[in-house]
Amino acid sequence: MDGDPRRIGPYRLIGQLGSGGMGRVFLGRSRGGRAVAVKVVHAELAGDAEFRRRFAAEVEAARRVGGFYTAEVVDADAGADPPWLATAYIPGPSLAEAVTAHGPLPPAAVRVLGAGLAEGLAAIHSTGLVHRDLTHRNVILADDGPRVIDFGIAKALDTVHLSTRVIGTPGFMSPEQARAGQVGPESDVFSLGCVLAYAATGTGPFGGGRADLVVYRVVHEEPDLGGVPAGLAPLLRACLAKNPADRPGLDDILDQMEAADAGATRWLPPGITAMITERGAAIRTPAPPGDPEPPRPPMRGDRVSPYAPVAPSERGGGTATAAATLALLCIPGLLAMIAQAAALLIDPGPPAWLMLTNLMVGVTEAVVLATGALLLLRHHAAGRWMTAVTGGSVALHGMSAGVQYLLTGGRLTLATPVSVLIFVISPLTALAAAGAMLMALLSSTGRWCLRRSRAGGPGGQALGQRGGAVP
Repeated sequence: MDGDPRRIGPYRLIGQLGSGGMGRVFLGRSRGGRAVAVKVVHAELAGDAEFRRRFAAEVEAARRVGGFYTAEVVDADAGADPPWLATAYIPGPSLAEAVTAHGPLPPAAVRVLGAGLAEGLAAIHSTGLVHRDLTHRNVILADDGPRVIDFGIAKALDTVHLSTRVIGTPGFMSPEQARAGQVGPESDVFSLGCVLAYAATGTGPFGGGRADLVVYRVVHEEPDLGGVPAGLAPLLRACLAKNPADRPGLDDILDQMEAADAGATRWLPPGITAMITERGAAIRTPAPPGDPEPPRPPMRGDRVSPYAPVAPSERGGGTATAAATLALLCIPGLLAMIAQAAALLIDPGPPAWLMLTNLMVGVTEAVVLATGALLLLRHHAAGRWMTAVTGGSVALHGMSAGVQYLLTGGRLTLATPVSVLIFVISPLTALAAAGAMLMALLSSTGRWCLRRSRAGGPGGQALGQRGGAVP
């Protein structure tokens, strides 16, 4: 996409994978051809000195995390502008993608998933980190087991959001996290219970809907484990205890998961295994050295398997461009209407106050509509609403021009330049403005303008997702 960086540090960027509360995620290649997920911090966060300090500390701790079930942090530069980090790219779907596409996992696969995630969390906790945002989107399914991504990084967001926001995902955060209390390893155990319940049933144990209602249920209500296999329900209920001290340890979870086949390549249903195979094939062949434009990875809408919702920059571009184009087409008509209103100010026929009003309204509409169209093309939500509101105003203004003309003594004719302006140019301007308004209001245009997406890209490797406010 135009405006995306071409290189971060030593990594050549191929395409954008996703976006989150902390920044954007790109698929990149090292100089030796290895695929990595490069996570680039948003500019507004990069300007916060305390955030940079916390980010550097969290990244340094995350680089010490090892184990078989985590996506290793391979490189980072907290002092760069903007700061970034690179992790191993896992060519597989997120748990959210897999369940959405193929339904809940079978009980045996849930046990392998639980064992792998418990071992991954143990590796994270051994370095003093707490994940704080273990969700169905931060778990990647690979052919040799699951991987935990984005561990420890979300804590850096606390420096900029302070106590007014809770960093996490509603429905997967622990009660103590939802209350903005002290968060320890037990919080990740609660989140693990939520993830496994989702994997087994296709829905979270605290339901969906408005974020504040979901968080209320997390804090005050018991989980709904209907549909969880009987052999797993007692363990998940223990993981979801409100009191952190009542939750089992990771060793206890590993003992109960009986993951003897965790390394098997056929641990997942065939449909999900096919997703993993296709994504691995998409990145397996390194780009030739010196190739200035490596091909981007498959995105939603491509023939290759359906990835998770891609970054906002890849969605709704057609409707957004149409809205902006129609808005800019209104400008010549508006300028003609402005010029005519200015000329009629000295004409003794029409009331001066009416022409002055038309003049001021037309100038305002032209400036705001042009600004909105340009902002819209740059993915700003403000541009969308400026285009929609001002487009409606211009539509009314253009259609009312003929009525005003007739009420002030004009005749219904096309014999003069003024009548052509009033009865032809003004209605055409109004139609273009109405079209711009409607296109700007489409939900696809809204997705184009969305600055932060909770969805990850291929493999679900999104960055620093932020939860909702706690009531």
